[in-house]
Amino acid sequence: MSFLTPSKSLRRGKRPLGAQKWSLSRKTLSSNQILRKDQDVVEETQTAQEPCMWTSKEDCKPRPFDKEDIDFTYVKHRVLQPESGAFNLISPCHEYKSFAVAATLDRTRLQAKFAKEVLRFAAGCMNIRSNGTIHFGVMDSKDNGGYVHGEIIGVPVKEKDMYVDALDHIEGSFPINKEHIRQCVRPPQFIEVIDRKSTEKMYVVEVDIVPSISVVKGKVYSGRLPNFKESSNKIEHEKETVFRRVGSKTEPVSDKDLNDFHERVKDRDAQREEAEKSQFLIAPDFCQDLGRKLTMLMTSGKKFIEKEKWFILVTNKFKPDDLCNIDWLLDMNMFCVFDFDPDSKISGLCSKYIAHRAANIHFLQSYRISSGMSIEAFISQLHLFDQTSWIFCNGRADYRGNEIPCDEMVWIQTKTTLLREAVSLICKQILPKGTFKVIFLLTSLVENPLLHTFYEFFTDMEGHEDITCICESEHNFQKWQSFAERSCRTETVNSFSVVGMKMSHVNATLQHIQPVKACAKKHLPVFVKGKCLLETQEEEQMYSLEILTVDHCDESKDFNIEEKEKIEHQFYRGGRVTWSNFWLAEHGYIGEVIERDAYCEISNLLSSTLKTNPDQGSVNCINIYHHPGSGGSTVAKQVLWNSRKDLRCAVVKPSYSASVVAQHAVELREYEEKDPQKCLPVLLLIEDSNNEYLDDLKNQLEVAVNIKRIQFGTPCFILLSCRRSHDPEKKCKESPLQNVSVTHKLSDQEKRKFAAKRQVLEKQYEPEFILTFVLMSEEFAENYVKQFVKHLLQDIDHESIVTRLIHYVALLNTYVPNSFISQSHCEALLALTIYMERFHQYEFEKSLSDQAKLVFLHLRDDKTHIQSIRIIHPLVAQEILQQLMRNSQTQSSLAMNLLCENVLFEHRFGQDEYLSFLRALFIRRSRISRGDEYDSFFSPLIEVVRKNENSEKAIELLKEAYQCFHRDAFFAQQLARLHYTYEKFEDAKHWAEVAAKQMPNNSYILDTKGQVYKKWFTAKCKAIDSVQKTPENTADAVETALKALECFAECEKAAVADMETMNRSGFFCEVDVGCSLLTLISSLQVFSNRTYGHSECMKYLVTDYIPKELKDPWKPFHGPLKKLQERLQETLEWISEELSYFQTDIVADEDETPESPEEKISYPLIWLAKKSSEYGKYFSESSLLNPASLTPFMKRMAICQLGGGNITSILYKLTDQKDAVQLLECILSLYPSDPFKSKFCQRDVVNYIVTHISLKCLSPNTLSVASLKDLQTLSHQFPTDKQKCFPGALFVLTLLFWPEEHDTDQEKETKFEIVQSAVEHLEKNYKHKMKDIPQRKRRIYTHFFLGSGSGLGKFVHKKKFEKVTKVLSVSEKRMKWFTGEAWKMPAIAEMLKRVSGWTEDGVVHLEGPQKKKFIIPPLYVPSVPHSNENVTFYLGFTFKGPVACNITVNK
Repeated sequence: MSFLTPSKSLRRGKRPLGAQKWSLSRKTLSSNQILRKDQDVVEETQTAQEPCMWTSKEDCKPRPFDKEDIDFTYVKHRVLQPESGAFNLISPCHEYKSFAVAATLDRTRLQAKFAKEVLRFAAGCMNIRSNGTIHFGVMDSKDNGGYVHGEIIGVPVKEKDMYVDALDHIEGSFPINKEHIRQCVRPPQFIEVIDRKSTEKMYVVEVDIVPSISVVKGKVYSGRLPNFKESSNKIEHEKETVFRRVGSKTEPVSDKDLNDFHERVKDRDAQREEAEKSQFLIAPDFCQDLGRKLTMLMTSGKKFIEKEKWFILVTNKFKPDDLCNIDWLLDMNMFCVFDFDPDSKISGLCSKYIAHRAANIHFLQSYRISSGMSIEAFISQLHLFDQTSWIFCNGRADYRGNEIPCDEMVWIQTKTTLLREAVSLICKQILPKGTFKVIFLLTSLVENPLLHTFYEFFTDMEGHEDITCICESEHNFQKWQSFAERSCRTETVNSFSVVGMKMSHVNATLQHIQPVKACAKKHLPVFVKGKCLLETQEEEQMYSLEILTVDHCDESKDFNIEEKEKIEHQFYRGGRVTWSNFWLAEHGYIGEVIERDAYCEISNLLSSTLKTNPDQGSVNCINIYHHPGSGGSTVAKQVLWNSRKDLRCAVVKPSYSASVVAQHAVELREYEEKDPQKCLPVLLLIEDSNNEYLDDLKNQLEVAVNIKRIQFGTPCFILLSCRRSHDPEKKCKESPLQNVSVTHKLSDQEKRKFAAKRQVLEKQYEPEFILTFVLMSEEFAENYVKQFVKHLLQDIDHESIVTRLIHYVALLNTYVPNSFISQSHCEALLALTIYMERFHQYEFEKSLSDQAKLVFLHLRDDKTHIQSIRIIHPLVAQEILQQLMRNSQTQSSLAMNLLCENVLFEHRFGQDEYLSFLRALFIRRSRISRGDEYDSFFSPLIEVVRKNENSEKAIELLKEAYQCFHRDAFFAQQLARLHYTYEKFEDAKHWAEVAAKQMPNNSYILDTKGQVYKKWFTAKCKAIDSVQKTPENTADAVETALKALECFAECEKAAVADMETMNRSGFFCEVDVGCSLLTLISSLQVFSNRTYGHSECMKYLVTDYIPKELKDPWKPFHGPLKKLQERLQETLEWISEELSYFQTDIVADEDETPESPEEKISYPLIWLAKKSSEYGKYFSESSLLNPASLTPFMKRMAICQLGGGNITSILYKLTDQKDAVQLLECILSLYPSDPFKSKFCQRDVVNYIVTHISLKCLSPNTLSVASLKDLQTLSHQFPTDKQKCFPGALFVLTLLFWPEEHDTDQEKETKFEIVQSAVEHLEKNYKHKMKDIPQRKRRIYTHFFLGSGSGLGKFVHKKKFEKVTKVLSVSEKRMKWFTGEAWKMPAIAEMLKRVSGWTEDGVVHLEGPQKKKFIIPPLYVPSVPHSNENVTFYLGFTFKGPVACNITVNK
């Protein structure tokens, strides 16, 4: 067809497979045709009139003789065998006619010419009793313009009936024997000629002659051939002539030979009769061993089909009988299916497949990847590798969408590009060569779309090595074969095709060589101590979990000795433990896997967790913290393996959202169980996840448990988290009832176990082949590792490319946890070209040096099966990195070389992962919360370079990375940080602006820009610190400070607009810079040397007054500086409100991107109290001896200085109780003596009331505190429209108007209305404040609890509990609050008052006046009973409204 292109090998300058003998004559080439793939110019354009100057051309076979309605095509310029004469009368003789001129004639002339040639040839064949075929569109002369004899050219056929009707000339040419002629001359056959450069359809027209003895016996045929006479413009018949075949020609029998020809009729008849009889006695064709051929093709010469190999199936319509024999397909590791049967989902292969296996239905357009989308995201979107992708390539009959089947021509116009893109995406970006095999299963007539699919795979896979064709019908195979022969030799096509094997035989043969039965029976334990069958389809629906079944690994074939040794050897070299290790050990095939002490600890914690406990949640966590490479993952999997018969166990696969995992975990728990209340707990292993993910998953599972109304305290899910840490023992001490540590250090018992195991292993292997185990048994002693690496690298070739690869891998493994390089990348670097897949791994390993073979650990991705390598252990990688450094080499130069390895950077397979590791190498900062040794400001590599080398090297490295990563804004941000660290502020400013220009709405980048000016301002202040400060020498610093404030304002705006996160850094930094600027201003000579300097300074900042000394030097700054006080006030209020809502002790794991604040405020409450006081100090008089002389503004600032400026600072006095009572009394003294007559602003009223409440909490007997009634009256100054109330005011209303027992019904009703109105608006504000951030990241903070007292004495601050719990250790305290036991402590129970209520459909209610319902949200949702119960609870007060704590069902 016209849209087909040459193979990739031809485009790349190589000769195509099967065409090595071709060479082009340059005289015939034109360059005006750009073919579709990669828009490569293909030098083979020729018109039908221009001869194709091949010096040697590919042979081809003719269409099978006397076969009608078969799929068969010719390829233009292929060459048929030369014309032939009669051989054995049955094998047809052949005659060729180019017919190029005649095919263009009108109907009458064309028919006359065609009939003349056919009837001459027919008479010749019939007279000598030989079968024959005459071909029109095949060159019959060697001297015909450069064509060769037998070359297929084709002729245009406008109307096929013209050729069919031309044989009506039989009656005029052979009037006597016309019936005989009709019986022996078959109708014309039109064989399509494929020409990839032409859009015109061309055909070879063929007529078969079959002179059966029953028809021609005793006859000699003479006839008068038709001939169009131009002179008379009509058809005339030539004289009657007898024709015969002589050699390769048809000639008339001369008059002198005519009698002899007639006399020998009987001889010819006898020969024909004998030939016809003998054709049925010919021995059958040699029978190929198709079973062995199929086995070899599917296994690549191995004993079994490879477990790790992915398969792609291309197929068309299945016959009903064949659908009964697809068990082999169900057991294949199927990546995707290209299905050309529109009815497949209704009655075809798809319908049968999805009855047993999970599949996602897609169309060709599903494989169109949008610009900007990564391959990883695309794979996740389509769930590739999780479930089979079933691609309907020609519509789907049962689909209601716009995806209808179409005919071949429409398909070619509309679907070809989509098919090409899909195949290219799979072969070029998703599956590396050698990891998959394509099976063409031809079960019905082959149509052109299927042929195009073969061509696309053949070109993108660069050959046929991993393509297999299976076809039962030889008839269906013919068209496939002739098409495939365009790209490769006939013998090559035959070599990868299995033709003539029944589907039932294919099924039986392939099932015999499948190593694992995917649909083998697997079982799960059930609540009543039995087992249930886990259906494969159901298992695949829970794709985010690797489910561990009771009979896990039993479905594998018996392991041979070699496989057993390989599994054991890989583990003790440093590979991750597999389920096969445990299975083999359990069955005694290999030695047992050592149980570390941590295994027993986890088992005990697990046993404790599994006990039903009303004080324990339904979702619990056990954390394993381990040194990298110490065996933490092995311990965790050992726990799962040994629990699989008693619990439902699964490993959470990486890269799935917590919501998806939670959904699948719930499905696993309830699978084949009748009652959700009676299910076995699910033990989930989560490896290398952060706290945020764990909290999210726990929250999702708790919500699910809550929805299911499972009794509180019933163990439902146990999350076994396994995370690396540089100090596991410290983590263990923090929470001994939840955390377990696994370290490199061995206990005495473990040392004995390791020593015994080492003796056994060293009898089997040389020590260097079990390196990791040997190092582990030596506790990874520093000297031992150093000596080991020194010995290993003794004779290494430093100039070798393999050594360079070792160095690169060591660099990545040292600085990027869990990093690796794909084998495909390694092969690209080593410039390996491996043609035969069956030798692929052997060739790769052969290319490695002895040292590389020892230190490289070969990994295989569990999901994609893509292979990769890493160093056997992180500590070994660190040591190799150091020892491979030569005299002049540095880590920066090595990293620079790695960046500049274009072959690695641009290699397409595994590119996303490689680039993510490379990116992390330069950007990922160390975080203790992620298990790193320390917190760092830059990536560990950059830290090492700047400390051990110099800052210039670090900058140079980041600049190169910036260019390599397409000028990524985050690299520019890192460069800004690096420059300002070394006080190179101009450069820092440049890079910050570059980053901000690319990402103008990213608050973290805008924060960095502000930090540049903040640090610059600090440096400028430091420079003039020792000199007398004048307006002139401080102007530059002031300008920089104002620029910093401007940048932080932009940062704040972006942070508030961002609905996904809340970056508070801009607000904190604005206050920092503002206070520093105030310090600078107040230190000016103009203010500091005067008697009333402070008053002058304050006057300048808050009024229109400008000292003459400042007027000109600070002319541009007066406006912004006079707004500074108001600006700081607003920012401090925002921070106060933010901290009032949420807990401040939550440490969320930062993402592995630079998106985290520059400066982290560790103790924000202390910071706010300090800064508020500092701010107040600048704007208040230094002496407070005479408050009466102060203006309202000065009093407000004085209050601020004392810590009463905002609600958070006031409440902080309850935490930091040093001089708190005295300070609070002093604050109250600054307020008017009669507040009811004073006009307070709303914030002043809030602060005044909260000060009284706080003072009452600290000093219950003080006389300075107003009564509850007075404060209630004062609160009437709040706006009646609650929408205008600040959150603090609404919070205060919920406290003041919470009803008391002695209130009258009317008073209670009035109070409830006020509280309900306040709560309604608090909830609105809360939702706005929360944005789209998960609750676990911003947990609401409970300030007060309802106590057993009265008036203001009924409010109990949370800090009061600490007096009770201070006797406990930190871990015990955490555990008591976690389990809820703290609420039961007598001292705490005495302080608080239990409130009665009830639950209805999972909602907690309190009875208001006139039996009105008052909803109280629970602080901890899972604590709400699922049945409708009478309950009691403690009442907490938050900025979201009242909450219910420690909900207890009345007994």
